[in-house]
Amino acid sequence: MNRNTEIFDEDLNPVLEIASKEDLDPLVEYLKKKMSEFLTSSDVFKKYEPDHTRYADLIAKEIRDFGGNSFVNIFRGKGPSYREIVCDVAKVMKAPYNKSQDIEAIEESILTTILSKALEKMSEEEKKDLCNELGVSNKAFVKGGTALTAQMLFRAGGFASYTTMLIVANAVARKVIGRGLLFTTNSALSKGASILCGPIGLAVMGIWTAIDIAGPSYRVTIPAVIHIAMLRKKYSAAYCPNPDCDAELASENFKFCPKCGQEIGGRSVVAQVL
Repeated sequence: MNRNTEIFDEDLNPVLEIASKEDLDPLVEYLKKKMSEFLTSSDVFKKYEPDHTRYADLIAKEIRDFGGNSFVNIFRGKGPSYREIVCDVAKVMKAPYNKSQDIEAIEESILTTILSKALEKMSEEEKKDLCNELGVSNKAFVKGGTALTAQMLFRAGGFASYTTMLIVANAVARKVIGRGLLFTTNSALSKGASILCGPIGLAVMGIWTAIDIAGPSYRVTIPAVIHIAMLRKKYSAAYCPNPDCDAELASENFKFCPKCGQEIGGRSVVAQVL
């Protein structure tokens, strides 16, 4: 894929450029939901679709175009930076953020806000089951409340934080395009997804009501930001060195793979860190 330096965004393009066509597919589906999109009318899309890796730069450009006011974009010649879009989404969703923070921190705050709302709708038993599936202590539910618990799950590191992020992205995909993401990481992920599916679905419904008030472009930018946050985490992850497993580990702290039990010490297979 040729890189167009004029539309390159350091917080967005590097993630999409290394993503698989399967991981890019939800982003394309989000864009196709809008009648004003231009991606599907481009020559390169018509030529290479469904191999989305061939036009990842156009996907990035389209996301940025949806993130800005169309009148302003005429004078810019392009959409706002991806950082501006993420900050805008955080503001609409009332997620705490600081513009000077790393992009990952702002993305995490957005997902934490969604998860916190979902946890409020969960029973104590569901919360314990979720922690058991993710392999983390459930004491935080007793001590900290939903906001602190959501932060704990995202900051637990390793498999738990990546899995939590993936579960949230999956619930959003179900709401927007009517189907979830492909779960190939671990059997525990499917269980965790089922535990959170209902509560996160209700939280997402509430968010979508706010989106209808804020403006239709958020129906693209919010799910896109959530999905990209998950991809950033995924492609910053370490992978199991077992060629028959290749599970995402999402941490340098694992001694054994949580999926196959392979010893991780001294492993040589590590994904690019973005």
